[in-house]
Amino acid sequence: MNKVFDSQSPTELEAHLAPYAARSAHSRGRRYAEPAPSARTEFQRDRDRIVHSTAFRRLEYKTQVFVNHEGDLFRTRLTHTLEVAQIARSVARNLRANEDLVEAISLAHDLGHTPFGHAGQDALNNCMRDHGGFEHNLQSLAVVDELEEHYGGFNGLNLCFETREGILKHCSRENAARLGDVGERFLSGKQPTIEAQIANLADEIAYNNHDIDDGLRSGLLHIDQLAEVELWRIHYAQAVDTYRQLDGRRMIHETIRRIINTLIVDLIETTRRNLRLAEPVSPDEVRDAPLLVAHSDEVAAQAVQLKRFLFKNLYRHYRVMRMTSKAHRVITGLFETFSQDHRLLPPDHQASDAAVQTRLIAHYIAGMTDRYALKEYRRLFVMDDD
Repeated sequence: MNKVFDSQSPTELEAHLAPYAARSAHSRGRRYAEPAPSARTEFQRDRDRIVHSTAFRRLEYKTQVFVNHEGDLFRTRLTHTLEVAQIARSVARNLRANEDLVEAISLAHDLGHTPFGHAGQDALNNCMRDHGGFEHNLQSLAVVDELEEHYGGFNGLNLCFETREGILKHCSRENAARLGDVGERFLSGKQPTIEAQIANLADEIAYNNHDIDDGLRSGLLHIDQLAEVELWRIHYAQAVDTYRQLDGRRMIHETIRRIINTLIVDLIETTRRNLRLAEPVSPDEVRDAPLLVAHSDEVAAQAVQLKRFLFKNLYRHYRVMRMTSKAHRVITGLFETFSQDHRLLPPDHQASDAAVQTRLIAHYIAGMTDRYALKEYRRLFVMDDD
């Protein structure tokens, strides 16, 4: 006979959380009122809506560093996003923060990214410089607030305030003033929830270390170069000392996993110390405190050194710069052509108001995958393409 288990209420599901953690029962709510979910928390509902969104599926074919067609084993925005969520959940569990909120923020943080990674964002921002600019954090918020079309009662995904706030990692004061409650902290100098802070640092841990892996796999980076990076040098020596018979890919993986573990453990231990000193007993007290989720000074300095190394040796490698140049040409070509003749756009991206039309063009381009952007470019500029 099968045993029937009673489902837990949202309050019971979150009973283990620390006092400073965000609880869905105390959420500031959604933009449009909805009946409460019966078998999951509000933040679990947010996570599920994000996973089922169109923008989330498109991340599979959007660039992290290398354009999607350059190789099947390089990270995409989707695999990066999943790695961020995994790291963030591990940290949240150790700190008794809300894992579901951390996961929702992590899964949504790159939904607004353009094709071709940061090169695409820079190009689109340049195209939009006289029209309010373009920033992928704001675009991610626009995706979940307005651009997704899944529900009959509202545009967007109608996520909880805490999830929306966590998505907005950076924001100018000018943009914050236009965003209402979700932009308020950028004007008042307050912090986001502990969960948003965790997702932010998990993002950095993921992309720094996995860009090493992709850089080595591509041949743009070499192990000898990495000797100047303290985090790599320490953990590579440990791996060699432990597994003298290993070489090649396994030694690289062994080193990178050790670096990630060190960064995560240091983040948890340092944040615990910060929490003991600040003694926040509510999410509001987290907001009023200095940033609590952080690395120790020593590890933070090592992480900065790694970032600088990657910027110099990977992101500015001539082969990556060639891709960057192509990305600028494609994004700029699409934007200028659509701006000159709106009739070339799909009907749902055409508008009579000039300002609205320009932003719709940005939305259309930002939503493209790498291969779709290249296909659109060929359609517009290559005579024998359909």
